[in-house]
Amino acid sequence: MNWQALKYLTAYLLPLTVAISLTSEGWLSFLPLLYSFGFIPLLELAVGPQLSQLSPAQKALAKEDRLYDWLLYLMAPLMFIFIFWYGQAVQSLAFTDSTFWGRTLGLGLLCGVIGINVGHELGHRTTGWEQRLAKILLTSSLYTHFFIEHNYGHHRNVATPEDPATARYNETLYAFWWRSIVNSYRHAWQIQRKMLLGKKVRFFSLKNHMLLFHVGHLFLLLALVVTFGSFALAGYLIAALIGIVLLESVNYIEHYGLARKKVSAKRYENTTPVHSWNSNHLIGRLVLFELSRHSDHHANPHKKYQTLQSYLHSPQLPTGYPGMIILAFVPPLWFALMNRRIQGLHGHAQGEMA
Repeated sequence: MNWQALKYLTAYLLPLTVAISLTSEGWLSFLPLLYSFGFIPLLELAVGPQLSQLSPAQKALAKEDRLYDWLLYLMAPLMFIFIFWYGQAVQSLAFTDSTFWGRTLGLGLLCGVIGINVGHELGHRTTGWEQRLAKILLTSSLYTHFFIEHNYGHHRNVATPEDPATARYNETLYAFWWRSIVNSYRHAWQIQRKMLLGKKVRFFSLKNHMLLFHVGHLFLLLALVVTFGSFALAGYLIAALIGIVLLESVNYIEHYGLARKKVSAKRYENTTPVHSWNSNHLIGRLVLFELSRHSDHHANPHKKYQTLQSYLHSPQLPTGYPGMIILAFVPPLWFALMNRRIQGLHGHAQGEMA
């Protein structure tokens, strides 16, 4: 038994709190929100960042250990179990019930943390079936176009004005949401059309993944409305939107204010660890499958989550992702904290591994 892998069972605590929410009423229905944006940020402030790294031998073993993979794979059926459990749990409620909003917020957090985040990790894998599983997970949040835009757009254009998912210096979180959501969807269609033209494939084709994504969304929505009714469907749509906003809030903090220099009229410098904000705060790392070690992810996008490392000179966030999202909701606090850090980064080059 690889005990090191079992630390990522921490990621299953959020589904546990959602299960409690779906079987409770009143304030307990808000437990997922309290856990994610109350307990975790406070714990991370108390514990601080953890700078431990895997040795080359440990990294080689972890890369081949299938237990790390199964901890991801099991999230896919779990996500859809919770969607239909949610439909059953809210169909007799009303918009005026606080329990409805607690349960909807809980499902929304799952849509972002499991549906999109785990889908993101699997979307970077090189096997076809893992990529298909990624698309299924992203379908659960109605954000499947993320697979195309993220892999073929964001990773190419990150930290440039061409990337809708890179937050600009002095841009508020609220302005970023609108710009990133709208332009990422538009950009995904542009990428898909270029792919079809390059292969000389018709628009109405099984190779048009954007069309297939929308068909998948439609089947999921029809299954929900037929099984649980229009009210449960409306609640799920709200939850999916919460998941999307959560993802875009993470996008905001991951690259805020960072920029790659232009080396020619048509080319930017290569992406390095200095073009992503990194966080070594342990709890946020575990519950998000190391997403917050984002500097290494962008430098090496096909690395499995368990082998991601921290770079000595990558820009460091003052706390973990949950706490940073809270700060981003208050732009004056965010700017006061982060703009000073950006100004201190000028002149940094790619760092060595810590």
